[in-house]
Amino acid sequence: MPARPTWRGQIRLALVSIPVEIYPATKAGKSIAFHQVHEPSGQRVKYEKVVPGIGPVDRDDILKGYEVEKGEYVLLDPEEIEKVKLESRKTLELTQFVDLKDIDPIYYDKPYFVVPADDLAEEAFIVVREALKKTGKVGVGQLAMRGQEYVVSLKACGRGMVLETLRYADEVNKASSYFRDIGDAKPDADLLDMAESLIEKKSSDFDAAEFKNRYIDALKGLIEEKIKKKGKRVIQDRSSDEPPKGSNVVDLMAALKKSLGSDAPARKATETSKAKKAPAKKAPPKKAAAPAKKRA
Repeated sequence: MPARPTWRGQIRLALVSIPVEIYPATKAGKSIAFHQVHEPSGQRVKYEKVVPGIGPVDRDDILKGYEVEKGEYVLLDPEEIEKVKLESRKTLELTQFVDLKDIDPIYYDKPYFVVPADDLAEEAFIVVREALKKTGKVGVGQLAMRGQEYVVSLKACGRGMVLETLRYADEVNKASSYFRDIGDAKPDADLLDMAESLIEKKSSDFDAAEFKNRYIDALKGLIEEKIKKKGKRVIQDRSSDEPPKGSNVVDLMAALKKSLGSDAPARKATETSKAKKAPAKKAPPKKAAAPAKKRA
């Protein structure tokens, strides 16, 4: 466990307060660091903070400034910003509980592990954790850390709990503005059936360890190749950067059949087609009407 938690405070549920610590649940993935280099000289490009008419300045002389008018700023030093009065800096109050499915995944941002701060807090921590498990609910509240106040969710996770920062509503673009030009046409029944079969065929339990960062591996290969060629230009992918054009229904049907590797869906499609073409059965001949009886 890291020596320093990202946040230390208390979870408040009505009159119950539980001292907790939170730690990042994720870490930076593999990456390759590049520097900007001046090609003619081969020297690394560096950046300096400068003031017009003065030149380079010391970092200690730099404050955050909010522009109130053109060229006029209100200056704030780090301590003033840090001491802004906000209860959520030390307390996460769970103000509501919702079903997990009620939070659209697009709102989730970053996860953190939540653990009790000490042995005395453990009993209350376990009670809240188990209550969340049994009710299937997620706690929602607000928490301030690192100069921001976040909407957060809290849910049970194994022996502990996971807190996830959520995006505010104004940080999420409206999907309708992107999806409105997509038509309302119903998909072809046979194509839909084959797509469903392909999904079922490839369904399995998710295992993150099965996925590797192939781009990083490819970059490493490019760098090794470049070293062998003593810095000469290397172009590995000569394919066009243009996106592939959409295929028609016939191509989609063929691609789905090939992906499935089975003729079962094809047989089903054929049977459906035959059923449509089958002639209708003739109706039985109508019985002749009985002659009317003569009146006496």
